[in-house]
Amino acid sequence: MPDRSRLSVKNSTIFIVDGNPANLEAAKSSLPKSYEVFLLGSPDKMFKLIERKKPDLIITEIELPGISGFEVIKILKADERTSSIPVIFLTGKTDVESLKTCLELGGADFLSKPIQPKLFQKTIELRLTMVAQEKKVKSQAKLLADNQVALDTFENDFENLVERKSRQVKVQHGAILDTVSKLVDYRNLAKPGSRQRDHRGLAVMIKALKERGVYREQIKDWDLEVLLQSARLHDVGKLAVSGGLLAKPGKLTSSEYEEVKKHPTLGVRILSRMEELAFDHSLLKYAKVFAETHQERWDGSGYPSGLSGEAIPLPGRLMAINAVYHALTTDRPYKKALSHAEAVKVIIEGKGTHFDPVLVDVFAQVADEFRWVSSPMAV
Repeated sequence: MPDRSRLSVKNSTIFIVDGNPANLEAAKSSLPKSYEVFLLGSPDKMFKLIERKKPDLIITEIELPGISGFEVIKILKADERTSSIPVIFLTGKTDVESLKTCLELGGADFLSKPIQPKLFQKTIELRLTMVAQEKKVKSQAKLLADNQVALDTFENDFENLVERKSRQVKVQHGAILDTVSKLVDYRNLAKPGSRQRDHRGLAVMIKALKERGVYREQIKDWDLEVLLQSARLHDVGKLAVSGGLLAKPGKLTSSEYEEVKKHPTLGVRILSRMEELAFDHSLLKYAKVFAETHQERWDGSGYPSGLSGEAIPLPGRLMAINAVYHALTTDRPYKKALSHAEAVKVIIEGKGTHFDPVLVDVFAQVADEFRWVSSPMAV
């Protein structure tokens, strides 16, 4: 049977704009015949055609009759009807400034003349696959926002989504991160985007540690941008926990609680699977630490491994404070949100039992900054 999980780009529509007929024919001959390719000798012809037919991709020379390719992309990006169409520059220019301008104006890529057929074809195929995937992600994100029922469909397609996205260029991983983070929010019955508050709370804490020279040796080699982004995946294991348990208004039974306690281990499994599919390994390195250790406690009474003290990795100890603060100040089916002051009191009282005492001391000094982090306007 055919693999229906793979996106098809064979019927994609491509506009090629170049004032030289020989260049147009060379570009077309390098592409599969399954594409619908329009050869356009000037920008005017392209703009007339685009009123009737929207392409999936535009390939343009920089030097064109009438106006330059740079002006063409400015016009396209300024019109909401065409701003999302990716533009690849095909040019004989090799100076750094021209290539830099291509990207600064929003060009998706640039290829040098003369055309190298295999590289040309592969670049176009990759870009069209990315376009198709972006459309898929936007469509699924809209379904999630419009109707909670779409959640089950999204979960069934999750692995295929990750596999397709992970095989594209690294810049695409942000779309998956955002989508998965929103999915975790929906599963955890949190306000969409609230994972960003975990991200911002960690940023407050790490900044305070650096300013005070606390745990200097442990944090000096961290890639903070990647680490803070990965924090949004710390609860990804809840995707594999029954939604009924997470939404239960009353107290969980012992067996139900044991099911919920599996989410750190399940999270590591999901992230490991993403790692196998060539997702961004640097991001997943941190995400797995967050997922596996954010429920451990300083006194060893946490789960899943019962780690204690500094045996718990520092990212996990930081996330423990941030996750608890976030949970305390957020409404859930089984409880109302606490005030900022009440949440701070709970964390300070957990010093040396639930939380690293050094980190609690730092938290107490910057607690007022968490008041902003917890507000809806911070998302």
